[in-house]
Amino acid sequence: MELKYSRIVLKVSGEALGGDLKYGISPDVIRFVAGEIEEVHTLGVQIAVVVGGGNIFRGLKATASGMDRATADYMGMLATILNGLALQDALERRGVHTRVQSAIEVREVAELFIRRRAIRHLEKGRVVIFVGGTGNPYFSTDTAAALRAIEIGAEVVFKATKVDGVYTADPLKDASAQKFDELSYIEVLSRELKVMDSTAISLCMDNRFPIVVFNLHEQGRLKGLVLGEKVGTIVKGR
Repeated sequence: MELKYSRIVLKVSGEALGGDLKYGISPDVIRFVAGEIEEVHTLGVQIAVVVGGGNIFRGLKATASGMDRATADYMGMLATILNGLALQDALERRGVHTRVQSAIEVREVAELFIRRRAIRHLEKGRVVIFVGGTGNPYFSTDTAAALRAIEIGAEVVFKATKVDGVYTADPLKDASAQKFDELSYIEVLSRELKVMDSTAISLCMDNRFPIVVFNLHEQGRLKGLVLGEKVGTIVKGR
């Protein structure tokens, strides 16, 4: 089986891990995501995962209610650690060796992010789970995914969402929304499409780094992507 990508970064939002729950981690979703990762891992793909924390705490929402932005963002970083540990547990139960690396120091439960160590883990066949965002307030986990992907020499960022790509409007609310098969970075920025935040898109654009947006909740989609199937929407340079 020929692989299109041999080293990937998978960005999974906190909302995706929450499933239909209004708050917290859905055990069924965590098990499903772990299964999709395991299937790709057995193909020999080196996988790093960046997790969000929006199912537990959203910094921007707290800021809107009066909380200091930096404080709210640090609380969001802690939420990503909870999600990362839950995903680690689900993967380890399947026999997949993992390491959690955090941008903020929590040495009892995770390693501190060190680029060379992360790459070595991948080379040894471990799934690396990046938590804590970039370790800095005012930066999203989307930006963390783009940054980590470039740092570790990945070939692509797979952005997992609840829909099968990027649309002109929210397809869950607007039946007339049309899907894009391919977009340029400039189109994403100029149209203000909600692929990733503008900092993450700009970082990928500066480094000519592709992003693929797809629906992780459809079984086999991640495997199809690494094998070169046309799934979701790809964002790249023209």
